[in-house]
Amino acid sequence: MTARIGVVTFPGTLDDRDTQRAVRVAGAEAVPLWHKDKDLKQVDAVVLPGGFSYGDYLRAGAISRFSPVMESVIEQAKAGMPVLGICNGFQVLTETHLLPGAMLRNDHLHFICREQKLRVESDRTAWTADYTAGQEISIPLKNIDGQYTADERTLDMLEAEGRVAFRYLDGNPNGSLRDIAGITNEAGNVVGLMPHPEHAVEPLVGTGRTDGLGFFTSILKKLVNA
Repeated sequence: MTARIGVVTFPGTLDDRDTQRAVRVAGAEAVPLWHKDKDLKQVDAVVLPGGFSYGDYLRAGAISRFSPVMESVIEQAKAGMPVLGICNGFQVLTETHLLPGAMLRNDHLHFICREQKLRVESDRTAWTADYTAGQEISIPLKNIDGQYTADERTLDMLEAEGRVAFRYLDGNPNGSLRDIAGITNEAGNVVGLMPHPEHAVEPLVGTGRTDGLGFFTSILKKLVNA
């Protein structure tokens, strides 16, 4: 049976089509999900893609957090469904408190778009099992509200519990505390990161590398072997 991975579209989402394609390239079925629809269409996992949902009005991800679809996503994530938040999706996950911390405007106050080197810190999540801890990958980064922040107690907790999933290498692009590029929840089924793996799954598109494909093959293998 083919794994079904839902990709949510909010008003202002930009990378839903790219994410759907990445899901298909990995070998799963991409299922479009509309933000006003609570029905998750019996998907096995959900991706919240990048963009500027609701124009980042009030705060990035703050309005999307109240979209009807998120009621179902939150419920299912707490029950163990794998959820990946990419860029704006990561911002939404912090707004829902499925992941701790918050996202601030980049410390240099500019939009940034570049290829970004990362170190995989955890291969024990539903979305990172096809990587190895310590592996270095390179995928695109594009954001203006990408500075991850949390209080020291939360940061220490994330470090102690191995919940920092990715860390920036070769320079911190947005001022994120402790060079954190992505984190996971305690159960490992919810992961959020600012860089865009969906733009690095085919050699002829994006960076010309396939370093981001592991996110989608990781979840496919987990679902197939579940």
